[in-house]
This record gives sequence, structure tokens and C-alpha cells, in this order.
Amino acid sequence: MSEGSRKKAKGAIDLGGVEFERGAGGETHQIAGGDVPVLTTQGGVPVADDQNSLRAGQRGPTLIEDQHFREKIFHFDHERIPERVVHARGFGVHGTFETYESLSDITRADIFQRAGEKTDMFVRFSTVAGNKGSADLARDVRGFACRFYTKEGNWDLVGNNIPVFFIQDAIKFPDLIHAAKQEPDRGFPQAQTAHDNFWDFISLTPESINMALWIMSDRTIPRSFRFMEGFGVHTFRMINAEGKSTFVKFHWKPKQGLQSVVWNEALKLNGADPDFHRRDLWDAIQMGDFPEWELGLQLFDESFAENFDFDVLDATKIIPEEEVPIRIVGKMTLNRCVDNFFQETEQVAFQTGNVVPGIDFTNDPLLQGRNFSYLDTQLKRLGGPNFTHIPVNAPRCPFHHFQQDGHMAMHNPKGRANYEPNSWGGEKGGPRESPEKGFPTFPENIAGEKRRVRSETFSDHYSQARQFYLSQTETEQKHISDAFIFELSKVETPAIRSRVVSHLFNVDDDLARSVGEGLRLKEMPQPANAARPTRMDLKTSPKLSILLNGPESFKGRKLGVLVTDGVDAELFKGLKTAVEAEGAMIEVVAPMVGGVKASDGSWIEAKQKVDGGPSLLYDAVAVLASKDGADLLSKIAPAKDFVTDAFAHCKFIAYSPDAMALFEKAGIASDMDDGCLKLGSAKDAQGFIATCRALRHWEREPKVKAA
Repeated sequence: MSEGSRKKAKGAIDLGGVEFERGAGGETHQIAGGDVPVLTTQGGVPVADDQNSLRAGQRGPTLIEDQHFREKIFHFDHERIPERVVHARGFGVHGTFETYESLSDITRADIFQRAGEKTDMFVRFSTVAGNKGSADLARDVRGFACRFYTKEGNWDLVGNNIPVFFIQDAIKFPDLIHAAKQEPDRGFPQAQTAHDNFWDFISLTPESINMALWIMSDRTIPRSFRFMEGFGVHTFRMINAEGKSTFVKFHWKPKQGLQSVVWNEALKLNGADPDFHRRDLWDAIQMGDFPEWELGLQLFDESFAENFDFDVLDATKIIPEEEVPIRIVGKMTLNRCVDNFFQETEQVAFQTGNVVPGIDFTNDPLLQGRNFSYLDTQLKRLGGPNFTHIPVNAPRCPFHHFQQDGHMAMHNPKGRANYEPNSWGGEKGGPRESPEKGFPTFPENIAGEKRRVRSETFSDHYSQARQFYLSQTETEQKHISDAFIFELSKVETPAIRSRVVSHLFNVDDDLARSVGEGLRLKEMPQPANAARPTRMDLKTSPKLSILLNGPESFKGRKLGVLVTDGVDAELFKGLKTAVEAEGAMIEVVAPMVGGVKASDGSWIEAKQKVDGGPSLLYDAVAVLASKDGADLLSKIAPAKDFVTDAFAHCKFIAYSPDAMALFEKAGIASDMDDGCLKLGSAKDAQGFIATCRALRHWEREPKVKAA
């Protein structure tokens, strides 16, 4: 076969003058030849396939003998010390998990056996791409890592606030993160994916398109850690006492509903308070407003897995809640901040491999690779094999083993024996295995050739991306389009922009054209070649929308009140009473941080000076000013920003009659709408707070274009 025939037979494609080939699963291969050298291992061994890890059969487990994968992930895990390579910027807190009901019919996991029992937890939220010193409101996935200190050992559910991931095989994880991080020749941009390398990778990796839709949605600019969902991402197994297996996907549902910010707001928040998410969680816990999530399970059997439209081992896919309803089985309450940030938050070592009897893995190739990578990473970050001696990593149940010595050993097994089997009896001989109590691996039947291969059941890359997009409200769809335009406008290479848009044509024509027109492409690209055509028959899933799953109250939110000397004391008291009755927080902003003198001579303490307390920090705002106070505010630039930003970000605004002078000076008085409520008396405050339950007056957005 000639070179030209070979390329044609393997589906060669031309992307900006560079020739690639598509694998059976849609993955992109660039083949050596001409000026392109052969990829090798560090030992010089030529690599045949850099897209797929070695597994037993198309859908089988990853094999430990895959030296190329191990070398690649090993090197990636050890690139930085001591900061985490990913999830470097995190915030950890303590809490408890309460089991609602016994799940003994589904799992033998001790944590799910007794209704009402509480288990200690440690949870760490994080961004992914940014370094430790980056800001909280980067457009990024949020890590949602949970440790349960169960009676049979530590169980780590190491998830994200998005249920899908960019890649299907862990061998591509170093490439993904390298592409997302700062470009290596220049060391920027920090904590951003708005650059050529990231979108070049995405445009050449069709399996990432579903995740690309998710990360361009408002899910990646959450208002608070408290108001976002969490997901285990992968399909796991639950095993009961009889050895029966049930597939499971884990979900965390926030009791206070979902909420995000708008993009312009996120950009400004990073300047106003780069620790916005950390401070929010700290303040809520310190005030006793403990965040709560319910744990939900999607449970299904082999029959469902075999007949589902997509492969349940594919981490780039979800199972819509409408097809497999979520069963709520318990509640997590975060109620205590750490005593020392470094000791706990920085040194906590989560591992996907930390599962307990009754919970087991599947052959998801991304999960299989994570199980290897996390342990390897902890060895590097924490200096040796004894990181479980650090209190936050230690189990809180009895533990016995023969492992001893090593760097930073805090305790060693006592006695003569440090090996097994041994003939020493009793305590001298040490612990012994227990087939009855020990961890039982599910005896799955595995057969297949050892090959580097991607299952064709992983090859539909666009259908669920379309389903996600169509499940959003019109407002959210506009935000996704605007996000693509913003990110791709930072890409300097026109061919990369065009390639991304070509993928979007396989998702939704209107979305692709909106992005293409927003980038002012000279001509629209043809839809990208698809390994499988996009399905048009998937039903929308309202559960995928943030705005359709918001809170039912203003509880847990924060109202910022800008006040001046002479403020109507009764009006302020009425507003404060209404806020507190709702279970929300009120924060006073004033021209000077010392506070103001109210109309009755009382003193109102301020939390923020107006230039340090912008409306960005609050879910809704009120301006309560005397006539003289409003005149003063109208001459202060940050005070004008306070109302113009609140208006531009579609927030609900309350104001006293005399405060109108500030809105006039800020140039928005003539544009004020139903989201702006005048408080004529204290009794009007309750109605305003009830209105704030909607969180945003989205009807204003087409006029202000805040996203």
C-alpha cells in the first residue's frame, strides 16, 4: 500500500497544514514522518500509541505492565514540589455525614448500615488550573474532594463540581493539564484556559467537547462553594454482603440550591477579593450557617449498562437524572474550620484508591489511571510513604499492619515480627488477614487481547454536548456562547478558533454560528469529522440547568447595605429584621469604616468602607441614604460603581427615596426596572427580600449585557 493510500485508509485529516489520523474512538493521532520525529519513552523506546493505555479487552481494566503510561504519569506527578500540580488552590473544612437509611441490600459498606449514624468528614474544595496564589473566581472546574473517616477505614470520594471530564483515558491527563496550565515558554496566563495551547488541545481532542460546553457554562464561575453540586464523575460499584454488584454514580446536592455569578462580575471579584470563595465559606461556618449537601446515588445494573445509549465507563458522559433518578441517602454538614491551614488543608492526601469494603472500582480507564497516580503523587508531595501518619490522613478506626520505618515515621508496629506469614503467636505475631472482614474485590470476568485500544462505545463525542446545551435556559445558552467568544478571542491562531467552531457545528448550529460571528470568522468552517454522528433525539434534562435548580429562599445569601449619616433608623431596622428572618446575612457598607449616625441618633457599625465593599460581594444590595448622604455618595466614584455594577450584574436593588440622587448621578436612574424596589417604609423590606429569592433579575440582561 502506498503512503497516500495508507493515510486515506486510516482516515487522514488535515488540520491547519498538520496531518492527523482519527482512531476508532475518534481520538486524534499525529503520525511520525517527514519532519515529525518518532515519539519515544525516556529510555528511547518508540511509542506506538500515545492516546490509549494498555488494557485487557476494549473495555477491560488498565494493565500495570503499561510502562509507557506509568512513565508518563510518573513524570507528570513529580513535576512540582511541594505545590499540587492540579488543585493547588484549595480550602478544607471538617464536617459530618449522617446516614438516612440502611443500604445493606445494596452495599456492605459500614457507613451505610445504620440510619441516623454520623461519620466524621474532611472536605477540600479547589480550583484546578491555577497555582496556590491564583484567585478564587477563575473560570475553572472546582474540585470537590470528600473523605469519610469510616469504621472500616478512610473512604475518599475525590470528585468535581462537574459530572464529566475532558478525557477518557488517564494517559492523556498530563497532556490536558500541560495544555491548560501556563504556556511553558512564557509562564502565563495564570489560572486561565483562554490561550492557544488549551484550545489547540481541545480542538484536536473531540472527546473533550462535552466538557468544553460544561466549562463554558456558569458551572465554572460558582457564587460559592456552598451553592454548587459535587459529583464522583466515574461509575463505581457497590457490593452487598452476598457479593451482588450494583453500579453507582455519586452526587452531592446543595441544600441551598445552585447559584453562579456572571463573567464580568467574576473578573471584578478577582480584583476586589481574590479570596472570595474561601472567605465566604469561612464566614458562613463561623456564623453557624453550616453548609449542607445531600448525598444521592444513581443505582443501576448490568442490564441498564448494556442498553444505555452511552458507555457507563466513559467519564466524558453522564446518565441523566430523568433516566436514572437519584436516591438521596444521607446528608453532609460542614461545621468546623481547620485549626491550621498547612497542617490539614495543604497536607491532606486524597486518593481515589481509598475505598472501603462494599465499594469497588470499575474498568473506567480514567479511574484506573487515577488510582495509580494519586498514591504516586502523595509520595512526592509529602516526602515518603508515611503521609498517613499526619492526623488529617490517618484513619479514625483501629488499624494494624507490618509497614514500618521510612521518612518521617511517627509510629512503628511493636514486637518482633515485621513480616507475614510468621509463626509467632498472639500479639507477637501481629495482625492477620481476614477473608470474612477483608476488602472483597468484585470477581468480574475479564477476557480480551492485551492492546492499546479505545472502545468504539466511547466514540460519540457530541450527542451529550448537544443535550447539555439544549437543557439550558436561553440566558444560560447566551452565557455559554459569550464564554466561547471570550476565551477564543484570546487565542492568537485563527486556525485554532476555526477548529473549535467546527466542533460546535456538531453540537448546535445556532451556537456555532453565534460563536463564529462573535469571533468574526471570515468564513464558517465545515462541521468537524465525527466518529459517530450527533444524535438529535436525546431528551433535554432540566436538572442540568443552574437557573432551573436555584434556591427557594434567600437563605445563606448576603445583602450589602450602603448607608450614610442620617439614614432612616426604622427603615434600616426593618430591612435588617427581614434579612435575618429569611436566614440571610446583612453587611453594612459606609463612606467610612467606622459607621454612620442614624436619624434617631443611634450608631450603625459598618463592616466595609465603600471602596472596599463593592456590590460584587453581595447577592443583592440596598442603598439607604439621607438627602445629604446621597449627595455625598454621588461624588464618590466607588459609590457610583456600587450601584452601576449591581445594576449591570442584574442584581435586585432596594433604595430609599432620598437615595435616587446617587442613581441619577451614576446614569442609571432612567433605566431602573422592576428589579429596583423603592423602600418607602420598614414594611416594604419584607417584600424586597421575598423578591431577592430569585437571585437575579435576568430580564435586565439583554439591556446591560453583563455576561
